Formats: sequence, C-alpha cells, structure tokens
Amino acid sequence: MEIPFSLQNLIVGFAASAAIGLVAWRMGALAISGAFGATMIGGLIFGFGGLSWAAILLTFFISSSVMSKLFAKRKLELAEKFSKGSKRDWGQVLANGGVGVFIVVIQVFFPETIWPFLAFAGAFATVNGDTWATELGVLSAETPRLISNRKAVPRGTSGGVTWAGTMATIAGAGLIGFVAILFEPNVKGLLVMLMITLGGLAGATMDSFLGATIQAIYYDPVREKETEKIVYDENGETMAPIRGWDWMNNDMVNFLSSIFGALITVALWQIFS
Repeated sequence: MEIPFSLQNLIVGFAASAAIGLVAWRMGALAISGAFGATMIGGLIFGFGGLSWAAILLTFFISSSVMSKLFAKRKLELAEKFSKGSKRDWGQVLANGGVGVFIVVIQVFFPETIWPFLAFAGAFATVNGDTWATELGVLSAETPRLISNRKAVPRGTSGGVTWAGTMATIAGAGLIGFVAILFEPNVKGLLVMLMITLGGLAGATMDSFLGATIQAIYYDPVREKETEKIVYDENGETMAPIRGWDWMNNDMVNFLSSIFGALITVALWQIFS
C-alpha cells in the first residue's frame, strides 16, 4: 500500500481534529482532556494514514457519540454502575484509539501489505461494536447474563450480555467493515468486510469476558450496588475491589480488547486470503 504520510497531511489532520474536538467538547461529547487526546490521535492517524484511515476513526467517533447521547435520559438510572459518563476523557480516548495510532505509525515499515490497515479496522470494529452494545444493550428488556457463567445479572453489569447487545455489536463492527471497504481501494469485497466484522465481534466478546472475570468491580455501600467506579472509605482510602484486579479498569479492558480484535482480523485475513 502507498504510504500517504506527508507534513501537509499531518498539519491538516491536526487542524481538522482540533476543530472536531472543539465542537465535540462544546456539545458535551468530550471532556477538555478528551478533546486534546482526540486532536493528537486524529492528527496522527490522518497524517500517517490518510483519508481511508481517518474515515474509520470518524465513523467510530460520530456513531459512538450519537449512541451515547441518543438514549442518555433512559440510561440515567444505570449511571452509577459505569466508571465514567458519556463525556469521554483522555483515558477513554486513548483506550479506544491508542492501538489505532500504534498501527498507523508502524505501517510505515510495511508499505507493501494491507495487514496494518486490516488490523486498524479490526481494532476500531471492536471498540465501535462494544460501544454500540453498551449503549443499546442496556435498553433491552432481556435479562443480561454473565458471559463467563451465564448467571443472571442486573442491566449495566460488566460482562453481562444479551442477544440485543450482541446484535448491536455486530452492527457496530459491521459499519466499520463497510467503511473500510468503501474508502480503501486496496481492500474490497464482502469477505473482507466480514473478516473485520468478525474481528470486531471477537474483540467485543473478549471485552465482555474480561469485564466478567478480571475487571475491577467495587461495592458502593451508600447505593448498595456494584460499580466500576473506585469507592473510597471514610478515611478517603481506596477500597479493595470485590472482584477483579484493581488496575484492570474499563479503559484497560477496552485497550486490550481492541488489540485482540486487531489480531483476530489479521488472522482471518491470513487464513482466508
């Protein structure tokens, strides 16, 4: 693949990303730190990757932001379960886009193959599918069940899955696959779109598994509910999680899952290409 990196692309990428980040901050989709992080990630992806890579990033950002805002009022009752709200900070931006930045930079060393682009698409298919599942799955009337043991859990519980959430994952990942084959001339065909979609589904499934097993979950004695948010005792000390590893927060889960989705997408391409 031709590497479209240039100083001009880098300048245009940072300028466009800064403008989009500013608008997103004014609309409440990003915190100030999130707008800065989005500017850095967007500038690097457009500068090193060009339009086709930036199109995937924009598709994720726009669609996930719309999903977060669309049913915000209906999800208010679940807000205490999630570690962060719909206004993304730098940690969330990096967790969702950090793998993509790494891939778009290292593609410089592999100019004759399409696997970096497919890995990039698989990473964003994962985070987009997971975001759609989170935003739409909690609205399902179906009782979620932990992916690890099929135990029924309250809506919004990390690792809880429903058929509606799974369908939302496929739709969100499939959208990224469609944009990939639409904008990248070297990547064509429904088979490639399917590979990216399956990679995203695999990554989002890994996200649910990590959330059900090793993600840090705390107990809030005030609300008498489990939560992803860190809970402090009366002395201001961080309380130990009731399950999971204290460093394995939601951002880390998203980051690791996007790596898994990228790897699965490339593995599928190696097997079936």
